[in-house]
Amino acid sequence: MQLNNLSFNISHNVLNLGLTCSCFIISDLRNRETDAGFEVIKEQVIKEVLSELSPEKIKNAHVLCGFKELHKSIGCSNRKNIAASENLLKLLWQHGRLPHVNLLVDIYNLVSIKTMLALGAHDTAKITGSIHLRFTNGTEKFWPIGGTGYKTVASGEYAYVDEENDIICRLEVRQVEKTKVTLDTKGCFYIVQGNANTDSNYIKNATEELIALTKRFCGGQEQMLYMPWMER
Repeated sequence: MQLNNLSFNISHNVLNLGLTCSCFIISDLRNRETDAGFEVIKEQVIKEVLSELSPEKIKNAHVLCGFKELHKSIGCSNRKNIAASENLLKLLWQHGRLPHVNLLVDIYNLVSIKTMLALGAHDTAKITGSIHLRFTNGTEKFWPIGGTGYKTVASGEYAYVDEENDIICRLEVRQVEKTKVTLDTKGCFYIVQGNANTDSNYIKNATEELIALTKRFCGGQEQMLYMPWMER
Protein backbone atom coordinates (compact mmCIF):
# COMPACT_ATOMS: atom_id res chain seq x y z
CA MET A 1 0.00 0.00 0.00
CA GLN A 2 1.15 3.56 -0.52
CA LEU A 3 0.13 7.17 0.00
CA ASN A 4 1.59 10.15 -1.86
CA ASN A 5 4.26 7.89 -3.39
CA LEU A 6 5.53 6.86 0.04
CA SER A 7 5.69 3.09 0.50
CA PHE A 8 7.30 0.79 3.03
CA ASN A 9 8.99 -2.60 2.85
CA ILE A 10 10.88 -4.85 5.24
CA SER A 11 13.78 -7.17 4.55
CA HIS A 12 12.98 -10.80 5.42
CA ASN A 13 16.42 -11.00 7.02
CA VAL A 14 15.40 -8.31 9.50
CA LEU A 15 12.08 -10.01 10.23
CA ASN A 16 13.97 -13.24 10.89
CA LEU A 17 15.65 -11.52 13.87
CA GLY A 18 12.26 -11.45 15.58
CA LEU A 19 11.64 -7.76 14.96
CA THR A 20 7.99 -6.84 14.48
CA CYS A 21 6.37 -3.51 13.75
CA SER A 22 3.41 -1.69 12.28
CA CYS A 23 3.94 1.29 10.00
CA PHE A 24 1.38 3.80 8.82
CA ILE A 25 0.85 7.37 7.70
CA ILE A 26 -1.45 9.98 9.20
CA SER A 27 -2.02 12.96 6.90
CA ASP A 28 -3.78 16.33 7.33
CA LEU A 29 -2.55 16.67 10.91
CA ARG A 30 -2.88 19.79 13.03
CA ASN A 31 0.06 19.83 15.38
CA ARG A 32 0.44 22.40 18.14
CA GLU A 33 2.34 22.97 21.34
CA THR A 34 -0.07 21.13 23.61
CA ASP A 35 -3.73 20.50 24.44
CA ALA A 36 -5.40 20.83 27.84
CA GLY A 37 -7.48 17.69 27.36
CA PHE A 38 -4.44 15.65 26.41
CA GLU A 39 -2.52 16.97 29.42
CA VAL A 40 -5.18 15.52 31.72
CA ILE A 41 -4.81 12.10 30.09
CA LYS A 42 -1.02 12.35 30.16
CA GLU A 43 -0.86 13.10 33.86
CA GLN A 44 -3.15 10.17 34.65
CA VAL A 45 -1.13 7.73 32.55
CA ILE A 46 2.14 8.96 34.03
CA LYS A 47 0.72 8.48 37.54
CA GLU A 48 -0.35 4.92 36.70
CA VAL A 49 2.97 4.00 35.09
CA LEU A 50 5.01 5.51 37.93
CA SER A 51 2.99 3.59 40.53
CA GLU A 52 4.43 0.32 39.18
CA LEU A 53 7.78 1.54 37.90
CA SER A 54 11.20 0.77 39.40
CA PRO A 55 14.76 0.30 38.15
CA GLU A 56 14.29 -3.44 38.54
CA LYS A 57 11.16 -3.42 36.40
CA ILE A 58 12.93 -1.44 33.68
CA LYS A 59 15.86 -3.85 33.77
CA ASN A 60 13.78 -7.02 33.66
CA ALA A 61 10.69 -6.04 31.65
CA HIS A 62 9.89 -8.70 29.07
CA VAL A 63 9.33 -6.20 26.26
CA LEU A 64 12.52 -4.23 26.94
CA CYS A 65 14.59 -7.42 27.22
CA GLY A 66 13.37 -8.30 23.73
CA PHE A 67 15.07 -5.19 22.34
CA LYS A 68 18.29 -6.18 24.09
CA GLU A 69 18.07 -9.59 22.44
CA LEU A 70 17.63 -7.94 19.04
CA HIS A 71 20.79 -5.90 19.60
CA LYS A 72 22.70 -8.93 20.83
CA SER A 73 21.71 -10.89 17.72
CA ILE A 74 23.46 -8.35 15.46
CA GLY A 75 26.41 -7.67 17.76
CA CYS A 76 25.33 -4.18 18.91
CA SER A 77 26.28 -2.99 22.38
CA ASN A 78 23.31 -2.72 24.74
CA ARG A 79 25.28 -0.26 26.85
CA LYS A 80 25.57 2.20 23.97
CA ASN A 81 22.28 1.37 22.22
CA ILE A 82 19.22 1.64 24.43
CA ALA A 83 15.72 1.31 22.98
CA ALA A 84 13.82 4.60 22.89
CA SER A 85 11.10 3.26 25.18
CA GLU A 86 13.64 2.20 27.82
CA ASN A 87 15.24 5.65 27.70
CA LEU A 88 11.83 7.28 28.19
CA LEU A 89 11.05 5.09 31.18
CA LYS A 90 14.41 5.86 32.76
CA LEU A 91 13.77 9.59 32.32
CA LEU A 92 10.31 9.16 33.82
CA TRP A 93 11.70 7.31 36.84
CA GLN A 94 14.43 9.91 37.40
CA HIS A 95 12.34 13.06 36.93
CA GLY A 96 8.72 12.01 37.47
CA ARG A 97 7.70 13.46 34.12
CA LEU A 98 8.23 13.04 30.40
CA PRO A 99 10.18 15.49 28.27
CA HIS A 100 7.85 17.86 26.42
CA VAL A 101 8.42 18.36 22.68
CA ASN A 102 5.10 19.10 20.97
CA LEU A 103 1.66 17.53 20.94
CA LEU A 104 2.28 14.89 18.25
CA VAL A 105 5.52 13.75 19.87
CA ASP A 106 4.06 13.83 23.39
CA ILE A 107 1.19 11.60 22.25
CA TYR A 108 3.39 8.83 20.87
CA ASN A 109 5.77 9.07 23.83
CA LEU A 110 2.83 8.49 26.16
CA VAL A 111 1.77 5.34 24.28
CA SER A 112 5.39 4.22 24.37
CA ILE A 113 5.69 4.34 28.17
CA LYS A 114 2.37 2.50 28.52
CA THR A 115 3.35 -0.33 26.19
CA MET A 116 7.19 -0.24 26.38
CA LEU A 117 7.18 -0.47 22.58
CA ALA A 118 9.51 1.78 20.59
CA LEU A 119 7.43 4.42 18.81
CA GLY A 120 8.51 7.11 16.41
CA ALA A 121 7.11 9.60 13.91
CA HIS A 122 8.72 11.21 10.88
CA ASP A 123 7.60 14.21 8.86
CA THR A 124 6.45 12.80 5.52
CA ALA A 125 7.37 16.04 3.72
CA LYS A 126 11.03 15.39 4.55
CA ILE A 127 11.14 11.71 3.50
CA THR A 128 12.46 10.90 0.03
CA GLY A 129 10.70 8.08 -1.81
CA SER A 130 10.12 4.71 -0.20
CA ILE A 131 11.24 3.60 3.25
CA HIS A 132 13.13 0.34 3.66
CA LEU A 133 13.69 -1.47 6.94
CA ARG A 134 16.88 -3.34 6.14
CA PHE A 135 20.42 -4.06 7.24
CA THR A 136 22.89 -1.22 6.82
CA ASN A 137 25.94 -1.56 4.57
CA GLY A 138 27.92 1.35 6.03
CA THR A 139 27.23 3.83 3.23
CA GLU A 140 24.09 5.30 4.79
CA LYS A 141 23.83 8.91 5.97
CA PHE A 142 22.88 9.35 9.62
CA TRP A 143 22.37 12.72 11.33
CA PRO A 144 20.97 11.92 14.79
CA ILE A 145 18.29 14.18 16.19
CA GLY A 146 19.88 16.86 18.34
CA GLY A 147 23.29 16.15 16.78
CA THR A 148 25.62 18.55 15.02
CA GLY A 149 26.39 16.50 11.93
CA TYR A 150 26.57 13.11 10.27
CA LYS A 151 27.72 10.08 12.24
CA THR A 152 29.18 6.82 10.96
CA VAL A 153 26.95 3.77 11.03
CA ALA A 154 28.44 0.28 10.94
CA SER A 155 27.26 -2.33 8.47
CA GLY A 156 24.96 -5.06 9.75
CA GLU A 157 22.61 -2.90 11.84
CA TYR A 158 18.91 -2.70 11.06
CA ALA A 159 17.57 0.73 10.17
CA TYR A 160 14.73 2.52 8.44
CA VAL A 161 16.26 4.11 5.32
CA ASP A 162 14.74 6.33 2.63
CA GLU A 163 15.56 6.54 -1.10
CA GLU A 164 18.29 9.14 -0.51
CA ASN A 165 20.09 6.57 1.65
CA ASP A 166 19.26 8.66 4.71
CA ILE A 167 18.58 6.73 7.88
CA ILE A 168 15.40 8.07 9.47
CA CYS A 169 15.59 5.72 12.47
CA ARG A 170 18.64 3.73 13.57
CA LEU A 171 17.64 0.47 15.24
CA GLU A 172 14.80 1.58 17.56
CA VAL A 173 17.26 3.83 19.33
CA ARG A 174 17.64 7.16 17.53
CA GLN A 175 15.61 9.28 15.14
CA VAL A 176 17.12 12.00 12.96
CA GLU A 177 17.16 15.73 12.31
CA LYS A 178 15.98 15.34 8.71
CA THR A 179 12.50 14.05 9.52
CA LYS A 180 11.89 15.32 13.06
CA VAL A 181 8.34 16.37 13.87
CA THR A 182 7.82 20.12 14.32
CA LEU A 183 4.82 22.41 14.79
CA ASP A 184 4.71 22.75 10.99
CA THR A 185 4.38 19.00 10.40
CA LYS A 186 1.21 18.07 8.47
CA GLY A 187 1.84 14.39 7.86
CA CYS A 188 3.70 11.66 9.74
CA PHE A 189 5.09 8.25 8.95
CA TYR A 190 4.70 6.29 12.20
CA ILE A 191 6.60 3.26 13.50
CA VAL A 192 5.32 1.04 16.32
CA GLN A 193 8.11 -1.47 16.85
CA GLY A 194 8.40 -4.52 19.02
CA ASN A 195 10.42 -7.71 19.10
CA ALA A 196 10.13 -11.46 19.57
CA ASN A 197 8.55 -10.85 23.00
CA THR A 198 5.63 -8.83 21.58
CA ASP A 199 3.04 -10.63 19.49
CA SER A 200 1.11 -9.03 16.65
CA ASN A 201 -1.99 -8.39 18.78
CA TYR A 202 0.12 -6.37 21.22
CA ILE A 203 1.40 -4.28 18.31
CA LYS A 204 -2.14 -3.94 16.97
CA ASN A 205 -3.56 -2.67 20.26
CA ALA A 206 -0.78 -0.08 20.65
CA THR A 207 -1.23 1.02 17.04
CA GLU A 208 -4.96 1.51 17.49
CA GLU A 209 -4.44 3.51 20.69
CA LEU A 210 -1.85 5.73 19.03
CA ILE A 211 -4.08 6.40 16.02
CA ALA A 212 -7.12 7.12 18.21
CA LEU A 213 -5.26 9.58 20.45
CA THR A 214 -3.59 11.31 17.53
CA LYS A 215 -6.83 11.76 15.59
CA ARG A 216 -8.66 12.92 18.72
CA PHE A 217 -6.24 15.76 19.41
CA CYS A 218 -4.58 16.44 16.04
CA GLY A 219 -7.13 15.24 13.51
CA GLY A 220 -5.91 13.56 10.35
CA GLN A 221 -6.58 10.42 8.38
CA GLU A 222 -4.56 7.23 8.66
CA GLN A 223 -3.47 4.74 6.02
CA MET A 224 -1.77 1.54 7.05
CA LEU A 225 1.39 0.53 5.21
CA TYR A 226 2.37 -2.59 7.16
CA MET A 227 0.40 -4.60 9.70
CA PRO A 228 2.00 -7.72 11.21
CA TRP A 229 -1.40 -9.03 12.28
CA MET A 230 -2.32 -9.28 8.58
CA GLU A 231 0.80 -11.26 7.66
CA ARG A 232 -0.32 -14.57 9.13
